[in-house]
Amino acid sequence: MWQFTENKQWEYLKQTFDWVHDMHGVPQDPIFHAEGDVATHTQMVLNSLLELREYQQLDPQQQEILWTAALMHDIEKRTTTIIEADGRITSAGHAKKGEKTVRELLYCNYPTPFEIREQIAKLVRYHGLPLWIFEKENPEQTLIKASLEVNMQMLTMLARADVLGRQCKDKQELLYKIDLFEAFCQELTCWEHPKLFASNFCRFSYFQQSDYYTDTLLFDDTQTTVILMAGIAGAGKDTFIQKYYPNMNVISLDAIRTELQISPTDKKGNGQVVQYAKKLAKELLHKKIPFIWNATNITQSMRMQLIQLFSTYKASIKIVYLEVPYRSLLQQNKNRQAVVPTDVIHRMISKLEIPSQWEAHEVEYHVV
Repeated sequence: MWQFTENKQWEYLKQTFDWVHDMHGVPQDPIFHAEGDVATHTQMVLNSLLELREYQQLDPQQQEILWTAALMHDIEKRTTTIIEADGRITSAGHAKKGEKTVRELLYCNYPTPFEIREQIAKLVRYHGLPLWIFEKENPEQTLIKASLEVNMQMLTMLARADVLGRQCKDKQELLYKIDLFEAFCQELTCWEHPKLFASNFCRFSYFQQSDYYTDTLLFDDTQTTVILMAGIAGAGKDTFIQKYYPNMNVISLDAIRTELQISPTDKKGNGQVVQYAKKLAKELLHKKIPFIWNATNITQSMRMQLIQLFSTYKASIKIVYLEVPYRSLLQQNKNRQAVVPTDVIHRMISKLEIPSQWEAHEVEYHVV
């Protein structure tokens, strides 16, 4: 069984992990957190989690995952907390930034199996969703999208512990919101498992078009195929393509840079590389010739720009994400023809957003 740490005493955690030590002294708005700083709140959350009956019924591995997520859920309040002009204390964006920090730590510092790491990272990312789901522009789509990324039952447990582990006047109201969230999950049939769709095409279309319903049965009118590679530089994308798709057309941003003699650090030049690559892609899409787009594509925004383009031409899109252990990544990068500076590799890791199932018609994970 994977275990983040056997010793769960707070003093040990504080002395061993600098990011736990950093929680001490980080202020919180007394209206929502009268208990004190982030360290105090986190300890109360952990204690509340252990007392939850539903937590006690989990298997040991699930308990460890949820405990670790609770420990890390406010990890980035240390960098996002500000005191406003009116004296109010806010930490906007701490969950989103926390997800990336947790992923980086569990990849580089404390090597963790991919699936376990991503469960923890996504629990951190969405830990506030049960309280704010009905304030979203499209609560149904937001919830269903989240269900494809994180276990709703475990998320609800974390949210309950987060509320129980604080002192505030509206605690009962917040717990009622979590009850409503649970009922909403059950209503949309994504409580016990991720939301199921009639087909990959139906799932993709639902997230592309706001006027589709989850049970709408659509005719698959795709006319060609595009494989979108994703992964940190040095993960082995070129080798993977040569092994599994030796006869498929490839648009490689690295190859274009070499052809045009443009450095990877040349921002203006990289813009030219991407535009040239898109021109080649449009030609292949127009002719309905399948191809592979080979680049890092480590952020969702990078991928979505391309996916919008490909889907306009009625392409069936598959994202292939590659990952190797951190030490292997650094070694493989050294063996590349065009070595990427180590600091650039680390910047990529800090920005990495793992492709989600809703982003494309199909998403494959090849993790060593």
